[in-house]
Amino acid sequence: MERILIVEDDTSIQALLQDFIGEAGYETSVASDGVEALAAFDAGGFDLVLLDLMIPKIDGFGVCEVIRQKSDVPIIMLTALDDEAHQIRGLDLLVDDYITKPFSMPVLLRKLAAVLRRTARCEHPRTLCYKNLTMDLDGYKLQVGAQPVELTSREFEILRELLTHQGRILTRQNLLETLWKYEFLGDERIIDTHIKNLRKKLGGAGYIETIRGVGYRIDRDHSADGARGDTDKRNSEGTGTVRGKQKGGRSD
Repeated sequence: MERILIVEDDTSIQALLQDFIGEAGYETSVASDGVEALAAFDAGGFDLVLLDLMIPKIDGFGVCEVIRQKSDVPIIMLTALDDEAHQIRGLDLLVDDYITKPFSMPVLLRKLAAVLRRTARCEHPRTLCYKNLTMDLDGYKLQVGAQPVELTSREFEILRELLTHQGRILTRQNLLETLWKYEFLGDERIIDTHIKNLRKKLGGAGYIETIRGVGYRIDRDHSADGARGDTDKRNSEGTGTVRGKQKGGRSD
């Protein structure tokens, strides 16, 4: 369950926000001033901060500035100050949205959900795993065990195609049409050169099998099937295991 820190000094609005956001399925914590907000945030584990601007002790801008020094957690600023100068200052502090009072609770909930979805896509890059290979599909990075291996973009794409079609033979023409995306007029044996380089970089572990006169194949990872159970094994069609990484820290 996603956790939201509500920072609001008006107790009636605070209670209203906590009720509506809690009923929408989020776990909430509240803070009534900037000092409480930073203490609560430092306790950790929040997925989003809903931050009123005009709060005691440390205002919303100050709280935002401190949080941004150590985290890229999404922040939605909630305030009655709707002039352009305040909105620009908030956006300059990298707030993710700026909502002015009075506001619609259904609209607020949808903005919360939209920001959380957007953040989740950024923080959980897609990975493709096969035995001791881990491919970061968004970052074009490969690890063999704990060791990063540098591939060219074309080598990465060929390996990705083979892994996402485990157990299937991919012909040279299949790969050319999929990856080059136009009629290739040169020697299709260019695929063989990329495969040779891939095998060398993967340490000659025998991941890629040559089917003489046809093409190439990576065998199914049956250990992954066993982990999913016999029924899943019988029904699966040879796709890789795609999952998201755990949340990481802030990177600039």
